[in-house]
Amino acid sequence: MFLKKLAAHQIIWASTLSFLVISSVLIYFDYLDYLFLAVPLLLVYLLISDTFQTKHTVKKNYPIVGRFRYFLESFRPEMRQYFFEGELDGKPFNRRQRTIVYQRAKNVKQTISFGMQDDPNRIGYEWAAHSIYPKRADKQFFRTTVGNSQCLQPYSASIYNISAMSYGALSKTAISSLNKGAQKGGFAHNTGEGGISDFHLEGGDLIWQIGTGYFGCRKDDGTFSEELFTEKANLPQVKMIELKLSQGAKPGHGGLLPGEKNTPEIAKIRNIQPHIAVHSPAGHTAFSNSTELLFFLKKLRHLSNGKPVGFKICIGRQDEFIDIIKAMKETGIVPDFITVDGAEGGTGAAPLEFIDYMGMALSDALIFVSKTLRQFELRDQIKIMASGKIITGFDIAKAISLGADACYSARGMMFALGCIQALQCDSGKCPVGIATQDKALYKGLDITEKSVRVAHFHNNTLKAFAEFIGACGFDSPKAITPDVFYRRIDHKTNESFTSLFFNDFQIKTKTEKINLN
Repeated sequence: MFLKKLAAHQIIWASTLSFLVISSVLIYFDYLDYLFLAVPLLLVYLLISDTFQTKHTVKKNYPIVGRFRYFLESFRPEMRQYFFEGELDGKPFNRRQRTIVYQRAKNVKQTISFGMQDDPNRIGYEWAAHSIYPKRADKQFFRTTVGNSQCLQPYSASIYNISAMSYGALSKTAISSLNKGAQKGGFAHNTGEGGISDFHLEGGDLIWQIGTGYFGCRKDDGTFSEELFTEKANLPQVKMIELKLSQGAKPGHGGLLPGEKNTPEIAKIRNIQPHIAVHSPAGHTAFSNSTELLFFLKKLRHLSNGKPVGFKICIGRQDEFIDIIKAMKETGIVPDFITVDGAEGGTGAAPLEFIDYMGMALSDALIFVSKTLRQFELRDQIKIMASGKIITGFDIAKAISLGADACYSARGMMFALGCIQALQCDSGKCPVGIATQDKALYKGLDITEKSVRVAHFHNNTLKAFAEFIGACGFDSPKAITPDVFYRRIDHKTNESFTSLFFNDFQIKTKTEKINLN
């Protein structure tokens, strides 16, 4: 009602306000007449401008006052995060999750007081059963060897690594910090599909990801270049080769590099034109079916002189994944690892429909992939890497219980760098200098300080993981079993992961769904 009255008397209201301001100026500040006259003149200008514009109905119906609506909306996310958000409310990561990463990255107090804030009686709550005979899990065993009999240069990977984030999506200082952190902590850094830059070569081990755009190993027409691949793949820092088929946050959709992030430097690394938005194709041009995919992986292994090769996939159509596994049996070509990316994985830019409604969740995908590999007697030859919102020791333990051998984290490592979840990754205006190419922003990110934080986060997370699985009665990741993990499925029942996911499994035909229950 108040706004309606303002709308009905908008001219009178603006005129009265202008008159009062002018009167005050004349009476009290007549020596500043010209300066303060600018205020009522501005109000009159805004009144006329709002009244006759056609873009915003709110401003047209409520001149001047309507502008407050857009002003308040502009900092709504910050107000919610800083003043109104509960410890467990924030999305994609709540404050409790972000805080534990910050604490571990800074190597400060990592304990929590008074009691749990989650509700153990809510449907969907997950927990682990502890043992009255706890064991001591040693972090020196928190590695897994990637490389089967077809691989000439197996790699001993940490069970927790930096997930794929490209230079271009992230700033040079962010990439350098991550790579130096990986070196300090003894874990691997996935390059993302944007190619290998100088900032990836700070001493940390690399997993070189190749996407549909073949950035860093592409010809001028966008197709795969064997020569460029051979040159980069044989760098001593490159330990593994990962072919990206799909990404959890946007499966079936190519990547996007906004024009403002496509600097001449990044364009040179990717062999593309600078200052234009670059859309990676949704699919690969080097192969078109499962058999061709495996022969392409064989080529990558050969050109890299036998380094571990694998592919990254977000599970969608299950029959297509089964076709790939069948092709392995038929051709005898077996990749060294498969990275399973859950639909809850992150991205810098993707359409809402792909982020919210496409792809299989990580838990279901891990179960499906692990069971399928066992069904075809390939599980012992292929390591499974898990990716998708894995930031705590519990997350790692859960993923391993469902079939993973090792895990990735992208946003967890970003939090370790100082990410505040501003949700501005695709704007080029990341306030903490991580997801931006604006020098005024990324120069504030201190590589020496942040690389130490990345290493601390990794070390402290594995320390928490060791304590957690030890309390469950396990002395190593390989010993973890799904029977000690539980999920509340209704108000009266908790069921173990074994009961929920690993009973009555069978593959029928390639066109029928796989029973996960």
